[in-house]
Amino acid sequence: MIEILQTIPVLRIFDEDKARDFYCGWLGCTVEFEHRFDPTSPLYMGVILHGMSLRLSEHHGDGTPGTHVFVRCKNLRAWNAELLGKGYKYNRPHVEEAFWGGICMTLTDPFCNKLIFSEQGAQ
Repeated sequence: MIEILQTIPVLRIFDEDKARDFYCGWLGCTVEFEHRFDPTSPLYMGVILHGMSLRLSEHHGDGTPGTHVFVRCKNLRAWNAELLGKGYKYNRPHVEEAFWGGICMTLTDPFCNKLIFSEQGAQ
């Protein structure tokens, strides 16, 4: 039987500076790697944040703008407060009760991709 070790979504981006500002500057992701076939090629970059891995790609055909990524997590309210404290002018996330139980917070990146963070059992 197959054993799945990890799922890593590929999200389409259109502007490297905006992607870095959102994912690294505001969310606090660390760059795992960067790849370009040559200096004028589109960026393909891996970022990580507390066990979550994402691939961000400027390549046409990699990912689709508006993708939703569902992330189960813990300590969501504390992280929400931390993000709000950074004063990022393009996003003011809030925590809300989820219809599936627990709480969630949806973050929309500059390319309309949505990261939905969910904490089961939290009130």
